[in-house]
Amino acid sequence: MKKIINTPERFIPEMLEGIYAAHPQELAHAGEDLHCLVNARKHAGKVGLATGGGSGHLPLFLGYVGDGMLDGCAIGDVFQSPSPEQMLAVTRAIDQGAGVLYIYGNYNGDIFNFDMAAEMADFEHDIRVESVVAGEDVASPAAQPGEPNRRRGVAGIFFVYKCAGAAAAAGLPLDEVKRVAEKACANVRTLGVALSSCTVPKVGRPSFEIADDEMEIGMGIHGEPGIRRGKLLSADEIVDEMAAPVLDDLPLKADDEVAVLINGLGGTPLEELYVMYRRLAHILQQRGIRVYHSYVGEYATSMEMAGASISLMRVDKELKGYLDAKADTPFFKQFGQ
Repeated sequence: MKKIINTPERFIPEMLEGIYAAHPQELAHAGEDLHCLVNARKHAGKVGLATGGGSGHLPLFLGYVGDGMLDGCAIGDVFQSPSPEQMLAVTRAIDQGAGVLYIYGNYNGDIFNFDMAAEMADFEHDIRVESVVAGEDVASPAAQPGEPNRRRGVAGIFFVYKCAGAAAAAGLPLDEVKRVAEKACANVRTLGVALSSCTVPKVGRPSFEIADDEMEIGMGIHGEPGIRRGKLLSADEIVDEMAAPVLDDLPLKADDEVAVLINGLGGTPLEELYVMYRRLAHILQQRGIRVYHSYVGEYATSMEMAGASISLMRVDKELKGYLDAKADTPFFKQFGQ
């Protein structure tokens, strides 16, 4: 293992100390626990938005705490869920009297702990909490009628944060902010490709093995199995294979508009991401699908994993307005229109 760390045990606390030191006007922590991040700038009367999850995915999750997006985030160790107590501490700190909406990825540990935190917030502190669970990875199976969503939440949750955050900043009540978040979730699909593994510091060895000349389509951000492993293809061939299931799953048709996210998983140069975007833009143009807004960069990583994901969100007038709204977080800033 070759990493710029002191000890594996102190990796996350020292990372958090660095983030607070770098952004003292933007971020604070609830109580003494550094794992409970909140927006240092309070906005009385608005719905509070909270998220959480394991470390190792910067700028997901904590990087989107700020004006116009999230109000708080509970962060766990690398690829580990935060505790219910940490989520409750965040909930109490961001409640402004209008209730709190949880937005988090579709992972069993997160679901269990967030549900417990919501129950404690209601029972112990009379805080109304609603939840939206994001799951848009087309590599994991779609739910059958009557079943809960079984898909993993990956980079596309960025769009949910952005739209719900703008709705909350506009003063919408809790039920309406939840509706906007659910609408964003319903219109987002993602698929990723991994070229290499990553190493969790406390483990000290790669999470999985993949040959230098191989890739895996659909691998999850924790190394969960994908849908196909094979020899490394050219950039255009990779995008062709990734784009088809995303486009078909929504499904998208001519004259639809989309927001596009080409996301790097931590070890992929921006140059390669723009090569991917070039091909995807061509595919969308051929299908008559218009790009409303594009985002290229690292939005949800997996430590130093090489690879990328493609996310598309079908947009209408309402969602476009929320995408355009101002946002100011340590890792994402938008001046608004």
